[in-house]
Amino acid sequence: MDGKRTSFPLYLHITVLSVGLVLATSVGLRWFGDVIPGQWEFALLALLVALVALLASRRLSASLVRLGREAEAVRRFDFSDHPVIHSRVREIDQLGGAFDLMRDAVRRFLRINHRLATETDLEALQPWLLDKMVDIAVARGGVLYLVDASSEALRATAVDTSGGMAHAVQDLPTLVQETLPDLMAQARFTMEPACGRLEVGELQALGLDPALASLSALALPLRDRRAQLLGMLLLFKDGGIDEASTSFIAALAASAATALETQELLRGEKALTQATIRMLAGAIDAQSPYTGGHCERVPEITFMLARAACAAQDGPYADFDLDPEQWEALHIAAWLHDCGKVTTPEYVVDKATKLETLNDRIHEVRTRFEVLKRDADVDYWRGVAEGGDEPALQQQCDALKATLDEEFAFVATCNVGGEFLSPDKQARLREIGARRWLRTLDDRLGLSRDELARKPGQAEALPVEETLLADKPEHRFERPDAEKMPPDNRWGFRMDVPELLYNRGELHNLSISRGTLTAEERYKINEHMVQTIIMLNELPFPRHLRAVPEIAGGHHEKMDGTGYPKRLGRDQLSPLARMMAIADIFEALTAADRPYKSGKKLSEALSIMARMRQDQHIDPELFELFLRSGVFREYALRFMLADQIDDVSIEAYL
Repeated sequence: MDGKRTSFPLYLHITVLSVGLVLATSVGLRWFGDVIPGQWEFALLALLVALVALLASRRLSASLVRLGREAEAVRRFDFSDHPVIHSRVREIDQLGGAFDLMRDAVRRFLRINHRLATETDLEALQPWLLDKMVDIAVARGGVLYLVDASSEALRATAVDTSGGMAHAVQDLPTLVQETLPDLMAQARFTMEPACGRLEVGELQALGLDPALASLSALALPLRDRRAQLLGMLLLFKDGGIDEASTSFIAALAASAATALETQELLRGEKALTQATIRMLAGAIDAQSPYTGGHCERVPEITFMLARAACAAQDGPYADFDLDPEQWEALHIAAWLHDCGKVTTPEYVVDKATKLETLNDRIHEVRTRFEVLKRDADVDYWRGVAEGGDEPALQQQCDALKATLDEEFAFVATCNVGGEFLSPDKQARLREIGARRWLRTLDDRLGLSRDELARKPGQAEALPVEETLLADKPEHRFERPDAEKMPPDNRWGFRMDVPELLYNRGELHNLSISRGTLTAEERYKINEHMVQTIIMLNELPFPRHLRAVPEIAGGHHEKMDGTGYPKRLGRDQLSPLARMMAIADIFEALTAADRPYKSGKKLSEALSIMARMRQDQHIDPELFELFLRSGVFREYALRFMLADQIDDVSIEAYL
């Protein structure tokens, strides 16, 4: 035999069984009537009939029992391969075959749905999905179209017309409503599958092989959750496409449409997130005309260093690698590493001189010097009017005005903050500041409510003498409770918080020994890391992005634990956070758009960072990778001015 089983309908089996029982009964009556007369005749006959029925029923039920076991396996979601159940009873044989097809269909359906649910690469998903649809439909090929959100046109994203693997495509014509073939137009109008054929001209308009005109075509609309057209599946098959296949493909297409829509939504959300991040970073840079580009350049250095670490073949980073989700976390953290700066006043970030707030108060000081010079002229003319010695008075006036000019020049130089202000210069500031000038106007008029509240007592009787430079009570801004940081704060911040929020005393500011910032202002700038961490921790990041606050919030920490805002050591910081620390420092040293300094040359910046490496302020291994991989030079060629790039020998910095 050829291995095929011959099956018969169940009614034939029952007929044969019935005939057999009748014949057996007749023969039994005759035989038992001759051999065993009386009551034994009926007992033996009943036994014979029961045995025949038992054997027949066991034979018929064996296959049903096996089918029952298979059904139980399916109930347990066991879709592994099992032998096909055959029977000489046609109905049971057909049931066994149908059950096997059903199990295979469900298994394939579940596998496809699993891929649809887990695949995150939309570009890879589309040709794979088309390939599976062609395979399930036993089709010769097909095309997957997706709706362009901006134009509502159908754009081909995957094609298979050669019987091979489906592949992504971008060169097929985009289809608008007016150019759709009748079959596809019908499917789009009814939002139901449409079967038929495509004419040669229609196939040519689609950019497909005209030979497909000999095949049956199925146009299957893909709908999103709002029953709007998401795309369309076009399949080509030999012969007709039966209703069962169409139903199964439609059911699978519904799942595919949901998966495609989900991927489109995820991609749209990621695009929106990226745009929002870049918008925020751009706003931070735009907030200060002097730090423009910082939030763009720091990510570039960070990504360069991360790529170098991933490419390392030896050394401490030989086994370092980042998966796509970790790259995404680094990307977001790098772009948002200074998001807390939105809370930092611009006049603090950009404070170019010591007396600068919203304006440079050196102009007020200059006016006072001008008043003193006018007073010198007034004293001269008053002396002349009173009969004094005019030459002596003129000499005295000129000497005083020359002294005032020199003293203002000294104060103005101190205001710039370009060099270290020694204690003797600070003493001279106090001496100059002790000069007196006469104020005749009420200094409480025209003030805001808050500034007036900082002025103690009542208005003084006018006129009143004041010192040329002063640290007044109204210059002191008390720190509100909301700005205070308890030692046991829930964020783990460990920073020395100044008593005052701001101290705008004139002598206090002019006496700053280095730079232009007071301790209060430096804390306010450093506080941007506190705000960055708080802001990022408030965002509902998904699980794979939960490292973003740590990566972004650690770039001002030092390897020896003396940084801020948490005073974390090297072992408490992730490699990505340590990379960002190097990126932030290198960008700050080489940036040529700061108001208070010019960008350093490449050799100068690396020398400073080498000292920071020795002092355990930056990661020594990452700094070595930064140098040996050439990241510093790659960045310099892209972002630094030509006159900043000089020759360096990296061994000198290691």
